[in-house]
Amino acid sequence: MSGKFKNVPIDPDTDILFYKITKIDKYDVLYQIWNWDGIKSESIIFEDDDVKDLSEDEIREIVKTSLFLKDKESNMTFSQSGSGYTFVNFNFEQD
Repeated sequence: MSGKFKNVPIDPDTDILFYKITKIDKYDVLYQIWNWDGIKSESIIFEDDDVKDLSEDEIREIVKTSLFLKDKESNMTFSQSGSGYTFVNFNFEQD
């Protein structure tokens, strides 16, 4: 991967099944489908600098406007781990 998402951390136990760099609203994002320990899920990943002026709720609302979310009431997790990226995970399925 190249560009602003080239340093996105990946857990060594996570299998990335698909990824695409795209836009949601005015934000560049990395969309991923992944599998970890029998859990399949999807992520929208923002570069921290792009969303530094937004609250967690505002970032979640951006993800909710995307076509990636299967159910607008889907459980979502949010993470800003100091890696330079903000992760919003959703559409969880257990094998």
